[in-house]
Amino acid sequence: MNYDLVIFDNDGVLVDSEPVANTILAGYLTELGHPTSYEDSLRDYMGAAVHRVHDLVLERTGQRLPEEFDQTLNARTFAAFERELQAVDGVTEVLGKLTADRVPYCLASSGSHERIRVGHRKTGLDLWFHDEIIFSAQDVGRGKPAPDLFLYAAERMGVAPERCVVVEDSALGVAAAVAAGMDVYGFTAMTPAGKLAGAKGWFSSMAELPALLA
Repeated sequence: MNYDLVIFDNDGVLVDSEPVANTILAGYLTELGHPTSYEDSLRDYMGAAVHRVHDLVLERTGQRLPEEFDQTLNARTFAAFERELQAVDGVTEVLGKLTADRVPYCLASSGSHERIRVGHRKTGLDLWFHDEIIFSAQDVGRGKPAPDLFLYAAERMGVAPERCVVVEDSALGVAAAVAAGMDVYGFTAMTPAGKLAGAKGWFSSMAELPALLA
């Protein structure tokens, strides 16, 4: 194994949440008078913490989103997760191999701790991730593309950044990993490799990942 720690993004890498969450976000923003398509949402917000939504809407329109925006968005998103969320195909096999090989892993997500836990309970990934190896943008001052979250995860896990590898599916996440001085592999299930510039390599199926990490 070339690395001492594997850091997984959550949304789109562990749980297949991006189609669900971005459909909800686009619809809610449109409802509030900020017309947003599903494709717009993926382009602008995939991989980002919710503060990016507030920042971009304010920057583009001069208007602030309502105070209850986060609460309403979470309620709608979590309800949709409970109905339809699934784990990414093949990810439990990857986690099983890492466990068998005694390779440490953790999670570093732009999503809140509550969002992570709702998704993991629904998909059964809570069996693989306990609280001590879950890190959220809530834990640091700046979310992706800043490197803070990945550096924080590495510090908490006791591993030097250059000995970490990140598994990401968003341009913002890849940029954050590169800024943290970590190797990163891009998952292209939803994002073309060309939009994940800076990754050391790319893969379209979880079955390909163990060979990349070896």
